[in-house]
Amino acid sequence: MLIGCTIIAGCTPGQKKADTTAQPKAPVIMDPFRYHKLMEVSPGQYYDVLSRGRGATDTGSFMILHSDSSGRKYTTTTGDLNGKIVDVYNADMDADGNPEILIQAKGKDTINYTTIYAFEFNDNKAQKLDFPRLNSSQRRGYRGNDNFYIEEGKLIREFPIYTGSGAAAKSTGQKRKLEYGLSNNSFTVKQLSKDSLSAADKVVVQQPQSKHEEKHTKGKKAAKKHHKAVVHKKKRRRRHRSEE
Repeated sequence: MLIGCTIIAGCTPGQKKADTTAQPKAPVIMDPFRYHKLMEVSPGQYYDVLSRGRGATDTGSFMILHSDSSGRKYTTTTGDLNGKIVDVYNADMDADGNPEILIQAKGKDTINYTTIYAFEFNDNKAQKLDFPRLNSSQRRGYRGNDNFYIEEGKLIREFPIYTGSGAAAKSTGQKRKLEYGLSNNSFTVKQLSKDSLSAADKVVVQQPQSKHEEKHTKGKKAAKKHHKAVVHKKKRRRRHRSEE
C-alpha cells in the first residue's frame, strides 16, 4: 500500500515535469575558419560558403563548396577575400535556372565599404561575375552601412546618404536604393529611389512679396510699358516724316 500511494502521489494531475531537453547549440567554427553558411538551392544541391585565414582578421580567402548529392559531384571555388563576410545570398537574376551565389564582404574604408564576390554555377562549373562599383553619381554621399536583400529575383541595395566629408559628415535621413539584375552574365543597375542630392530635385520656393516690394514691382512694370509706348510712338513719327 505504501508503494502504491507513492506512485499515485508522483502522478498528481497538473504537476509538470522538469524540461530536460537540451537546447541545440550553434555550431562552433574552428580555426582557421571564421564564417560558414549553408544554402540548399534545390533538392540535393548544397552550397557551403566559408572564410578562412590565420593572423589578420581583415583579409583572408573564401571557399564555396558545391555538393551535388544526386549526381555525386563535388566542386570547390576559392578566391581572395578583402574584409569580413557579412552575408551570402542566392538568386537567379537572369531567370536561366542557374543559381548565382553572392558573397557580401565588409571592408574598413568608407569609399569601398562593401565588396560583392559573385559567381554563377552552371553544370557544376563556377563562372566569376564582375560586380559593378558605384559610379560618381551613386557614390555621392556614400558612407557604407549597406543593406542587401533579394526581392523578386533581384539583388536590392540600400544605404544612407550623407553630406560633408570625414568626421563632419552628417546623415540626410534619406536612402539610395539600387536594383541589380543580370543579362548575358553582366550586371545591370537601376536606381529605384529619387536622389535627394540631385540638383534637379531641388524645388525653389518663391517667398511672397511685401506690399512695398509689390508696389515697387508694379511701378517698374508700368515705367517699362510707358517707355516702350514712347519709343514706338517716336518710330511712327519718323516713318511718317520719311514718307512725306
